[in-house]
This record gives sequence, structure tokens and C-alpha cells, in this order.
Amino acid sequence: MKRGSPTLSTSYLVKQLPSATVFIDKTFSIAHASDRWVNTFGKEEVDIHGKNLFELLPELSTKWKNVLENCFQGKSGPMGVEKVLEDGCEKWYEWSTSSWYDDKENIVGAIIQSNDITEMIVSELKRDRAESLLKHQSEISQIGSWEYNVIENTVQWCSMTKAIHEVEPSYEPNIETSINFYKEGHSRNAISMAVFEAMEKGTPWNLKLQIITANGSEKWVRAAGKAIYRKRKLISLMGTFQDIDEQVLSNLETKNNEKLLKTLIDNLPLNVYIKDTESRKILVNKAECDYLGIEDPKEILGKSDFDLYPDKSAILSREEDLRVLQTLKPIISKETVNIRKDGSETAFLSSKIPLIDHLGNSYGLVGISLDITDIKQKEKELRNLINVTSQQNKKLINFAHIVSHNLRSHSANFSMLLNFLVEETNEKEKEGILKMLMSASGNLLETLDNLNEVVAISSNVNIKKEPTKVLQTVTKVKQTLSGFLLNNKAQIITNIPKNLKVNVVPSYLESIILNFITNGIKYKHPERDPKLTLSVSKRDKQTLLSIEDNGLGIDLKKYGNKLFGMYKTFHTHEDARGIGLYITKNQIEAMGGRITVESKVGQGTKFNIFFDDKN
Repeated sequence: MKRGSPTLSTSYLVKQLPSATVFIDKTFSIAHASDRWVNTFGKEEVDIHGKNLFELLPELSTKWKNVLENCFQGKSGPMGVEKVLEDGCEKWYEWSTSSWYDDKENIVGAIIQSNDITEMIVSELKRDRAESLLKHQSEISQIGSWEYNVIENTVQWCSMTKAIHEVEPSYEPNIETSINFYKEGHSRNAISMAVFEAMEKGTPWNLKLQIITANGSEKWVRAAGKAIYRKRKLISLMGTFQDIDEQVLSNLETKNNEKLLKTLIDNLPLNVYIKDTESRKILVNKAECDYLGIEDPKEILGKSDFDLYPDKSAILSREEDLRVLQTLKPIISKETVNIRKDGSETAFLSSKIPLIDHLGNSYGLVGISLDITDIKQKEKELRNLINVTSQQNKKLINFAHIVSHNLRSHSANFSMLLNFLVEETNEKEKEGILKMLMSASGNLLETLDNLNEVVAISSNVNIKKEPTKVLQTVTKVKQTLSGFLLNNKAQIITNIPKNLKVNVVPSYLESIILNFITNGIKYKHPERDPKLTLSVSKRDKQTLLSIEDNGLGIDLKKYGNKLFGMYKTFHTHEDARGIGLYITKNQIEAMGGRITVESKVGQGTKFNIFFDDKN
């Protein structure tokens, strides 16, 4: 800088300087300043010339006065770094000072120059933050670094790598000791081969291996490295070293737990599955696979009930799924019937439980089903057994009635007539008593025959059914009753296909038809000739035989519950015994069939007999 006071031309030149420059005298007053300095530190609306620097910039630290005073003594030096708010943005400037001489070599003030170092400061701050963040992440993730200088045959470990190996901070490794830290066997062989291939072929590596630390602890680590070349010459190997022991052990424990859980679920005697929100199966156990006839669970995963079951069953299942997913309320032990694609039915006791995340939203459901088909079958058999037992109990009551009432009546009658016979002296009267004894004996024999027939039907549990032509049996009965039918002017109408067969005990079918035809004629209406119509039809694996007459009819409201009871009569007909319908009903039920009746008093009666077509 040329020594001396600035002339007007000098002042003009200073104004044009590209750097922020200001001249101050020994009173700290501004003698001149560049436009750059004025725009950066001055105030455009204030004339800065002659203004005191510290009054103009009161935020300047007082330490700068000492620096400037030293400059007035010929001791130039930097003033340091200042942060300035410029247009709402932070700017950083480095200030430097030098003495201002006049043309007589006298110091008249100081020259201050300011350089914008904002970009450099920001870069340094970014680098410092990045280094701090990298160090922090390294500590959290336990990742260290290492480098092997091939030229100098030296190895460098960072502090984290040393910490993972559990060595002292001052420890100095070499290539041999570094490799020997790896567990003997697979891990040491693998790292040795990786280093060799990297040096020979430049092949990088990233391996999960085990080391034995300086303290004798086994650790799982992830070792990664690559070759560094300069002018196609290998100069070093460098890489990272991470402690993953906790992660590996946790994964192993998780896998063991998953295996244990899968083993448990697969061996449960329950169908277990998990569905997503679209009702697609994402997990199934062995029982579910077996039920669907699938070997590999992958054949089911991703499929919905619409892929596995008929639409009707799938729609019901989807509605249940949506209810559970939307309400978050489980369905527990609901009895359902599932129909497979092949039409087979299975009864289940099913539960569906929602899976709920930490936000309280459902992300799927767990399904658990217990196959109760066998139980339901046992229940059905038990109900049938109860029904049979109930029927047998009713029969026992009837037998008890016969023993306690009918037989006792016969016995009392015999006893009384015998007493009369012993005491009677008149021969003619004795003859009358003997006739009454003969009649009583006949009635007793009839009662015993009825009892014997009912016992025979009830005890014959192994009756053999066989296909029998119905029309042929009806024809046989008509031939047997030909005189009876002719004498009563009875008309028999048959609507029965010629070759239609029904699975029955032939003798029972003949007895049933015979009984209903004779009853239909015996209880004919006095004002018209008897007419009976026999017809046959098929209904749901059953054969229906209907026998309809135009006789007296029965008051079902009055006698409906007693119609098939033993010794129950509903007309004053002299031949009524009350045993025919009882025996007929027993024969029908013994063959697995059932009987219903329709009747109107004065119009006639229709008996509907349902025969089970099964053996």
C-alpha cells in the first residue's frame, strides 16, 4: 500500500475495491471505505465518513480496540471472525488489519479488510456435524473401520474396531493377528480366502463370521472389505467391521421360538389359520392342510375362501370375517357346517379372533376350528337311541297295562266263574257257566297272541329288508280278501307303477296293507259303499304309500294322541279290538319308517306310510 493520505483519486479507487475495506484514523473514525464494506457493514441512509467505527457497529467486541491500538503501534494482525446478519441470512467474515502510513512513514491509522468465509464455515460445520453423526451412528450400530497398507504391511483399526475385539486402545494389530482373531475352522478359513481373493483378483467381501475376542468371548461379526488400487497397483485393503452378536443371537432365538410355535400349532388337533384383511390365508397348520387335502401349505397361502369352498359357504365366512375385523369382537365357539368343493359336509366349532396393532386397528384374524362331525353323529345316534328308548318305554307301559289290567281281568273273571261253577248245583246253570269259561279262555288266548306278536316285532332287531314290488303285494292281499271285498261291495283303486319296489320286510308290508284295507272296509260309512285308493310316490330318499278310504273318519282332535295306542278304540263297531293300528305302527317303525294320518269325521281317513329306502 502506498504510504500517505488518500487523495480524491485514491478515495475513488478504494471505493471500487472488490473486498470489503475501510480506513480508520487513530480516533477510530472512518476516513474512507469501499462500497463493498459500506453495503455489508454500513447503513445506506447514514453517511459513514467521520463516524466512529464502534459507534457505527456497537456489536463489535471491545477486544477489537486492543487489536487496532496495536496496529497503530505498527503491530498488524488478524482481528478474527465475525458473524453478520445480512438480508435475514447469517454471513461469516474474517477481518484482518494492517497499519496505515502517510508519505513520511508515520502511522496515521489502520486499514481493515473483511473476507466472506461463509461458505467455508458452513462446509466446516457440515463436516463437523457429519463426523459427529458418523461417530454417533458408529457407536450405536457398533461399526468400526480398518485398513491394511499393503506397501508398508501395516494394519490400522479405529477405536470401535478395537472395542469389538476387546483390546486396549494402544493395541497395534498386524495382518496375521487380525486373521487369528477369527474362530478356528469355517470363520478363519473364510476370511483367509476372502483376503487372498481380494489381493489376487480384487474381489470384495461381506461375510458373517465368528471371532474370539482378546477376553475369550465368542462374537458374531460382519466383516466387509475391498481392494484399493492406484495406477492399477494394489496399495491397500480397507473395510468395515460390525458387532452383530446380539442381532444374530436374537435371530437364532426368534427362529427357535418360531420353530417351536410351528411345531406346536402343526400338532394341535385343531384347524388353525391366519387371514389378512382381504380374508386371504397367510398361515395354515397341518390339520387345515389335511382337511383340504393339500400336501404343501404354499398351495393355500394367498387364497381366500372363494378359492377353496362353494360360494354360499365363502360368502358366510367373509361376512363373519368382516364383522370380526370391523367390530374387533371375536366369535367364540360358534357351531358351523362347512361344505367343501366336493359337496362333503363337516361340522366345526369355530372361533375367529381379531389381530390388533399398536394403534388399535385390525390387520387380520386368527381362525381356530374343532372338527365335531363325529360328535354330531354321536349326538344324532344318541337322540335316536333316546327316541327308541322312549318308544320302548311306551311299549313297556302298554305291556304293563296288559299284565296289570287285561290279564288281571281275565284272571279275576276265571276265578269268579270257577267259584260259581263249584257252588252251582243246577246242571243247566253249570252249562251256562262253562260256556262263559270257554269264552273267557278264548279272550285270554287272543290277548296272549296279541302280546306275543308285539313282542316278536319289538325284539326282532335284525329284521332283513329286501326290495319288494308294492303292486304285487297289494294284488296278493286283494286275492286273500276277495270274499270280504265282494260281500261289502268294496272298490280298491291302485295308482302304483307295476315294477315299483320298496325296501321292506315283505311279510310286514303284506300285514300293513291287509290291516288298513280291512279297517277301511270294517269302518265303512253306512250311507255309501266303501272305496279305498292306494298310491305310491318318492320323496327325499323315501317311498310314500298312501291309503285313503271314504269311511266314518276319526275325530283327531279328540283321539289323535291315542290313535296308535294298544286297545284304543274310537268306534262302537262290535269287532273293534284296538290292537291292529298298534301292531301296524310297530311294524312300520321296526323297518325305519313312520306313519301320519289325515281324517275328517264322516268323510274318511288317509294314512301316509313313509318307508326308508336304505337297508
